[in-house]
Parts: sequence; C-alpha cells; structure tokens
Amino acid sequence: MLRQVLHGGLRTSFSKLGHFVANHPVFFASAPVLVSILLGASFSRYRVEENVEYLLAPKHSLAKIEGNLVDSLFPVNRSKHTLYSDLQTPGRYGRVIITSSGRGNMLDQHHIDLILKLHSLVTKIQVHMLGINYTFAHMCILDDNKSCIVDDILQVLEELKGARLANRTGFAIRYPITYLRDGREVYIGHQLGGVQPPGKERVKFAEAVQLTYYLQAVNSLNDVVAAKWEAKFCETVEGFQEENSELRVFPFTSSSLQRDFQKTSKVSERPLLTSLSLCVSLAVLFCSMRDCVRTKPWLGLLAVVTMSLATLTSAGIVNLTGGKYNSTFLGIPFIVLGHGLYGTFEMLSSWRRTREDQHVKERVAAVFGDCVLPLTASTAMYMVTFGIGASPFTNIEAVRIFCRNTCISVFFNYLYILTFYGSNLVFTGYLENNYQHNIFCKKVPRPELLQQKPMWYRFLMYTQYNEEGAEATDMNAYESHLLVSFMKRYYCDWITNTYVKPFVVLFYLVYISFALMGYLQVSEGSDLSNVVATETSTIAYTTAQQKYFSNYSPVIGFYIYESIEYWNASVQEDVLEYTKGFVRISWFESYLSFLRKLNMTTGLPKRNFTELLRNAFLKLPQFYHFSDDIIFGKRSGGEVDVVASRMFLVAKTTENKREEMYILLDTLRKLSLTSKVKFIIFNPSFVYMDRYASSVGAPLKNSCISALFLLFFSAFLVADSLINVWVTLVVASVEFGVIGFMTLWKVELDCISVLCLIYGVNYTIDSCAPLISTFVLGRDFTRTKWVKITLERHGVSMLQSYLCYTVSLLPLAGVPSNLTRTLFRCLFLTAFITFFHCLAILPIMLTFLPPSKKKRKEKKSAESREEIECVEMVDSTRVVDQITTV
Repeated sequence: MLRQVLHGGLRTSFSKLGHFVANHPVFFASAPVLVSILLGASFSRYRVEENVEYLLAPKHSLAKIEGNLVDSLFPVNRSKHTLYSDLQTPGRYGRVIITSSGRGNMLDQHHIDLILKLHSLVTKIQVHMLGINYTFAHMCILDDNKSCIVDDILQVLEELKGARLANRTGFAIRYPITYLRDGREVYIGHQLGGVQPPGKERVKFAEAVQLTYYLQAVNSLNDVVAAKWEAKFCETVEGFQEENSELRVFPFTSSSLQRDFQKTSKVSERPLLTSLSLCVSLAVLFCSMRDCVRTKPWLGLLAVVTMSLATLTSAGIVNLTGGKYNSTFLGIPFIVLGHGLYGTFEMLSSWRRTREDQHVKERVAAVFGDCVLPLTASTAMYMVTFGIGASPFTNIEAVRIFCRNTCISVFFNYLYILTFYGSNLVFTGYLENNYQHNIFCKKVPRPELLQQKPMWYRFLMYTQYNEEGAEATDMNAYESHLLVSFMKRYYCDWITNTYVKPFVVLFYLVYISFALMGYLQVSEGSDLSNVVATETSTIAYTTAQQKYFSNYSPVIGFYIYESIEYWNASVQEDVLEYTKGFVRISWFESYLSFLRKLNMTTGLPKRNFTELLRNAFLKLPQFYHFSDDIIFGKRSGGEVDVVASRMFLVAKTTENKREEMYILLDTLRKLSLTSKVKFIIFNPSFVYMDRYASSVGAPLKNSCISALFLLFFSAFLVADSLINVWVTLVVASVEFGVIGFMTLWKVELDCISVLCLIYGVNYTIDSCAPLISTFVLGRDFTRTKWVKITLERHGVSMLQSYLCYTVSLLPLAGVPSNLTRTLFRCLFLTAFITFFHCLAILPIMLTFLPPSKKKRKEKKSAESREEIECVEMVDSTRVVDQITTV
C-alpha cells in the first residue's frame, strides 16, 4: 500500500511540475539557451591532454613503484637504450624501421650503405633555437666516455662493411646476441628483424633493421628542442624514402602516440556533423504526419537541440573547471543522445494519448505525470553507475574523467528536457489547440472553407477537426501516423501470434549460444594502438614491429635490490635458475664464465670474488660496459660489497606477444615473492600492462553492482517489485550478449568498450522499464492483451529513438580510427540487442511468465449496459470520466 501511495505521490508532484512549466513557458525556454551560451563562451580556455600515459596507464600499480625504485638505483633515462620497449619508452627519442620494398636482404652491401647513409643524415639534423643550431650530438644521451649512445647494430653493420672491404671472411653476425670485434657481447634482437635462419648460427638474411636515437630532455628548453628535432627526424626519414624508392621506412617518435591519439578528434569532425544532420532529419521525419495541425516536426528538431545544449553546457563547465579534452570524449554526445531521444519521444507519445479537448496546461501536466517519473529513475541510474566510475576507486584516469563529464552532461540533459523541451511542448500544444499549422503557424480553415481553396492549399492545410465525426475517438486522429499505425494494426498482432512465439524463442536460444561463444573468448586490450587513428605513423610502425620484431619480448630488467652472497655456489645456482629459459645479457653469467676460463672455481671467498670483479673483470674492454649494471658499496669495516645489480632478460615470444607478456609478468612477480633472492622486474611497458585487466574491469563491475543495489532498494519504492526483477533479467541478458558479440566482432575489453558497457546498462533500463512497468501494473485483461497495450503505448517511441540513434551512429563506422571503430561497434550492438529484447523477446516472454493476469469478468448483458451512465476509463496517465449518451 505504501508503495502505491508513494508512486501516486511522485506522479502528482511531477504533474504539478508540468503545470508550473506550462505556466511559465517563455522563461523555461530561454533560460537553458542563455546558460548554454554563457558557458559555451568558455571555449577560449579549451585545452587538450597530451600525456597519454596519464590517461591510459593505471594510476596505482606495482609497476610504477618498481619503476621509481629502479630509477633510484639505475637511472632509467640512461638505461633506455638497453631497457628497450616498443611504444612505451620514456623520454624523447626518434625510431625508424627500415625494410626493403621488395624482399631484399638488409645485410647486403647496398642496403648497408643506405642504412649508414640514413644514419649520417639523422645525426646531421639541425634545429635552430635561440641562435644555436642543435644537432643530435648536442642532445644525445652520453656514455661514460662522453660519446653519444647509439644502437649496437650500427657498429655491427660498420664492422660487416669493413670486413667485406678488407675481404675478411671470419666476421659473422649471431642472433639475437652477437659479438663485436672488441669481444663485447650485445643484444640485437630488437634491432635486426626477419632474420633467417633464426638461431645462434651465422645470420645470412634479415628483412628489417631498427634504429633508435635517444635524446635528453632534462629541462624545458631541451624538451622544446627535442620536440622540434623529432619533427625534423620524421621529415628527414620520409624524404630519404622518396629519394630511395627501394626502401620502406616507418618512423616513430615519442610524440607520435600522443599526436595520433588526438588525431581521432580531428578526423571525426565531419562524421560528427553528419551524425547530427542525420539525427535531426530522422527526428523531424518521425515527428511529422499528414495532419498539419497534429504534426510536430519542430519538436523533433528541438529534441536534438535540447541534447546539444546539454552537451554545450557540460563542455563549458569542463573548460571553467580546468578540465582537458581527449579523444575519448567523442562518446559523450552519443550517450546524451541515447538518454534524451527516448525521453523526448516518450513525452511526445504521451501527448498523443491526452484528450484534445483539454487545456494545454492540463495536457502538459498529464505528460509530465506519465513520463517524468521513469525519466527521473533512469537519470538517477546514470548518475549512480557513471558516478561510481568517476570515483577515486577508478584506476584509469581516462575512464574516471569520461564518467565525470558524462554525469554532468546527463544531468543537464535531464534538466533541459524538463524545461526547454517541456516549454516547447507547450508552444506546439497551443498551436494544436488553436488549429494552427504546426510549421507556418497559420490558422487552418474549417473543412467547408478549405474545400474552396486550390488543391495545393488543401494539401498543405489538411487536418481533421473534432467535429468531423462524432464517433471518432481522440486516438483516431493520430493513427494516421505511419509508425503508430504500423505498431497498432500490424506488429502487435504479429508478435503475439501463437505461431510466431516458438520461432522467437528459438532465435533467442541461438542468440544466447553465440553470446556464450564470444563471452568465453573475451580478451583484455592494453595495446595503445587500439585508441589511435588508423592512417597514422603509429599504426604503420606497430604493424611493421609486429611483423619483423615479434620473436622476442621487450627487454626486461632483472634487478637484485639487496646485497646477496654472489660468491656462494647455492646462491649462484638460484640466480641462474631464475633466469633460465631467457636470452640473457648478464654481467653475472659473463663473470662466472670469465672465472671458469681462468680455471678458477666460481665459489671464491667473498673478498677474492669482489676484488676480481672490480679490478680484473670490469677493467677488460669487452666487459667494461657492465660497470653500469653493478652498484658497489663500502661496509662499516671498509669492505667493498655488491649492494645491488641488474641483468637483462628477453623471452622468446610468438604472435600473441602481449598475452604472453601478461603471463610472464604474473609468473615473475609470484616468483619474486617466494624466492630466496629478492629481486624486482621492470620494463616501461609494464606501467600499461600491470593490473590493466582489473583496472579496466573495475568500473564496469562497480557500476553493475551499484545498479543492482539501486534496483534492489528501489523495489520497495516502485508500485510492484516484479518490475525490478524483470529489469534486472533484461539488463543481464543484454550485457551478456553485448560482451559476447563484441568479442566475436574483434573488439577487446579496453577502456572504451568498458565505458560503452556501463552505458549499455543504463540504455537498457531506459528502454525496457516503461514496457515492463505498464505490463506489470495492468489489470483485468489477459497477458496477450496487455502486451499489445504496452507495445501500442511505448513501442512507437522506442522504434523512433532506436532508428534515430542507430542512423546517427553510422557515420562513425567510416572514421579512420580504432577508437571510433570500438565506439561504433559497442554502441551499435547495445542499441540493436536492446531493441531486439524490448520489441521481440520481452513481449513473448511476458505472455507466459509472471506476473499472471486475471481474465476479464463476464461481459454484462446489453440490458445492464444501457443503465450505465458513466464508464470509468483507466490508463497509465489519468482517470477520465467519459459521459456516454444512451
């Protein structure tokens, strides 16, 4: 009883709100426009977020802590050339992959000359700044000899060229670890690609060579110069390819990822305008009908204007609060569109059910009483689910910022629908009540006067006066609308047909089967190339990287951060066991081999072990570079000890390189917790991989849990708790299908798809809640009859909003960007599967599942009906006394 009283009280309150809006339509129509214009003027503060790591890397992760510890021991800036990673290398750098346009060997003399020529051009690039011409020599990272650090493959190629000129045959390149003439051991697995034959024997053929030029950026001036140098680096490399058509080059710099990430916004400008135009056109078309008085094309246009004003207002607030834009914001207008379209079309549908002989204010009050309560509930669900995503619990900044701005946009969209759209409903209502043309605002003549006019005038001014037929009901005037007529006369009877039901149930079982098949194949996508525009240097470089350099993982730093007994044989066995199976660049292993070559045991006393390491091993030219990998410290007694050291490990990988890195990271982390030797592992790419799956999935999980709690507690407030049970089941079915089918459509679970899944929860509730509520609260008729009534009341608005929304999504499919591709596929699947559930699955299920309906009581005899003077008609909006003449 309390629930019914509360439900009725809320409807009455919203009805009074509608009456208040109808009394002040000018104020409520102008205030949102003025607010939007004032806040929109803040676009002078428009700023773009340039730090991709800040947006997409988990904020709180073990990898960041490990990175800080590593940097305190061995500066990462100087270790970049050794601690190699693909797209996540810190600092400034320029990188290029060089291949042959045919299938040429990059180790033949011609290609070696071209590679060395390109290297010479790169080192001669000049950047003019403050009267100084900066070259690579001014900005490069220096080694202990004050020489620029360059890739070892360049020295390998120079030695190979010298050997050929001197006609020496003893020089051989090994892979992935080779030896230079001075005996130094170097790893070239990420510098030489497409190697044949693969293995430790002599390399005879290579398809690609990769060169990296690391720059210093120790202050703001250095950073500006390095940024300009990167731009000139790309120009130089591309110009070199034009001069040498037999080569193909793929340049990449530290700013390429950020530039290509933001490029999505630029290439999406025209498709977004196309989406807006299509949505406006379809909204105007769906609100139009043959009757020039009852047609509402302006309301279709103003519905889209309402959502545009809400988006502009939220954008102004973001600017004023110091927020920065990024390409993920492209999804916010489509979320606002999905939220607003169904609400505005539902208000228009409710308007069609009101009596035309009522005053406009009463009709608007009835519309508010009918529609605002479910709109308020769905808006509250948006605020809760996206509010949880905007909380500090969200570990990915891009998701948190997106959810925060979505909450602002949806909130203002809700306010503007009640005020701006509601006041315009009042204006069009006065036009209708006064029988004025809804476009030209001209009074429509009565039928007897209209017949005297020309044919074109009669065509434009056609309408149906109430006096034309005494037997016509209020709804008959609107049945000429194409979608209303289709839903009432054809679709409702067809979907409830006994012979159609088995096929729909079978189709649903097929849907569940395919969704389950995709659900079992869900994969997390932390690949940064998934959020950039497709026709960019990042995608071209990533494709070449995957093709030629996918045999080995990024170089993993293995850091022993405390003093251990390196001289102890058992400790030596433990360290070698931990690094077993990897390609190793290790001072420790080289030192043990050095001792064995001297016919000495590796289990020396501590003092002898350390002294030989410092004064013999590290003094040799071929081992001198290992000095950067060992930190010595003096104990209290003056004894020197190794307090920390590092080694480099490389794992053999296949095409599923990223998935294997997840497994490898997890395995090594667990080993570090249980091993006797205390070590950590680090690579700059771990910052993106570490806890990415849990960080991405957490907002979705938290939003779903909060939605379930909200549905559970609101069960005590709604008129019938079965409404929430059905809503929960439909949401679960839709989300399950979206996750499954997006996986089959090659969409990974990344931050964009997770945001779309959070939106899918709200979009489904928006669409199915009015249908379920009307059906559950219905009495006196059979289930099939109430399914038909429910579809007649809400099916048209759902069909209109779905078609407008889907058509507005189509231009996104043509945007050359992986981000918009994910956005389009997820949003399209959400809209389509929700539409399939609400107009096919749900009507069928409700015909034979709870709640049950009591059949109509026996019809009263004709004699008893003649004695009735008043028949009470009950529908979802009002109780009307229709006086019947007997």
